Amino acid sequence: MPAVLNQTTSDNWAMYQGDCIEVLQGIPDNSIGFSIFSPPFASLYVYSNSERDLGNCRSDDEFLTHMGSVVDQLYRVMMPGRVLSFHCMNLPTTKTRDGYIGIRDSRGDLIRLFQGAGFIFHSEVCIWKDPVISMQRTKALGLLHKQLVKDSAMSRQGIPDYVVTMRKPGDNEQPIEGRLEKWIGDGLFKPTKDISIDLWQQYASPVWMDINPSRTLQRKSAREEKDERHICPLQLDVIERCLLLWSNEGDTVLSPFAGIGSEGFCAVQMGRGFIGIELKDSYYLQAAKNLKIAEQQQATLF
Repeated sequence: MPAVLNQTTSDNWAMYQGDCIEVLQGIPDNSIGFSIFSPPFASLYVYSNSERDLGNCRSDDEFLTHMGSVVDQLYRVMMPGRVLSFHCMNLPTTKTRDGYIGIRDSRGDLIRLFQGAGFIFHSEVCIWKDPVISMQRTKALGLLHKQLVKDSAMSRQGIPDYVVTMRKPGDNEQPIEGRLEKWIGDGLFKPTKDISIDLWQQYASPVWMDINPSRTLQRKSAREEKDERHICPLQLDVIERCLLLWSNEGDTVLSPFAGIGSEGFCAVQMGRGFIGIELKDSYYLQAAKNLKIAEQQQATLF
């Protein structure tokens, strides 16, 4: 099986279909200015029937072994002193699969995996999620009010999302212009004359309560009814904030698990280059379509 099954490229971006571990090997050392992505969840969703899909694993240990190969390549391609961000959550366990009802420290497993490859744990932000919506969607025992009434020893809070940011050691030879001029988030923002300071005080919060959960590429891009739906698209608010904080215009942004191209869509619109890798055929095709839309919109804007 060749490393790259298909590819779609433009002057500002490249989208590859293939196994990310193999495709990453073709990216030069120390060339990526920022990376942002959502790694697959081990054994939680079926993304595809490919044996190369990291989500199709027999155990958490097997998933972490394969994911470790991805992390090693990410460490190689990142520029020294620069950071990458990954979106994750702790995963609920089930009695059928795990033998008990609880929560698995998946976030911590990933952090330790990146640290083992040489990355520095740089920062993290907790993203609030509505527990009522989670209860309606998952029917999790711990979120049900009837369980609270019956026996609250099994009641629990909802599971938030996290954006964890890791830094490659070394000096950043291309400093990032960090002055902030744009508010990204759900709700009102009232700046003073020191708008960059005001924005930073909002963005520096360890909990982001103002992320619009509905603002995703599935709703924003020009999609048709028959188009492939991505199981858990990353919110555009999150991607744009991270790009503002940790990348420069002209930087190359990488997503090794590009899905339908959410990270690339934002990167291209914000004047960054983008490299995306996706294994699933329908996701790859949709990502390429979305990147073309972003490029057209960016060209129209300027």
